[in-house]
Amino acid sequence: MPAYWLLKSEPDAFSWDELVSRGAKGESWDGVRNYQARNNMRAMKVGDLGFFYHSNEGKNVVGICRIIALAHPEAKDETGKWECVDVAAVAPVPNPVTLEAIKANPKLGGMVLVNNSRLSVQPVSADEWKEVCRMGGVEQRKLKV
Repeated sequence: MPAYWLLKSEPDAFSWDELVSRGAKGESWDGVRNYQARNNMRAMKVGDLGFFYHSNEGKNVVGICRIIALAHPEAKDETGKWECVDVAAVAPVPNPVTLEAIKANPKLGGMVLVNNSRLSVQPVSADEWKEVCRMGGVEQRKLKV
């Protein structure tokens, strides 16, 4: 059973479409400079799934990605403090789920996104995952994991 996550990116820095364009080789989820977010990446396993969330512009869940490599030293970090995972696109979210809709849904009141919206890499419970997928029109059984 995979664990679930939410990974935030500003679309003008790295967008869902850019991840899709990387294909199966995916991309390193680098540039994270928060210890809690880094520790969340350390907890990820290959095969875990994540929501790809466009922050600042859009503020919505737009895609689903898969963790394809465990946490490893970030190539761009000269300090040796920071790590990243590699992710690959799995599927778009047919009806992007906005932050406003997530906050308005009582089933998602405990979601980290609602309570700590600044955290760039965050866990998502199985129930939250199912509800956001439902809201976005994602058929979980059809996800190619």
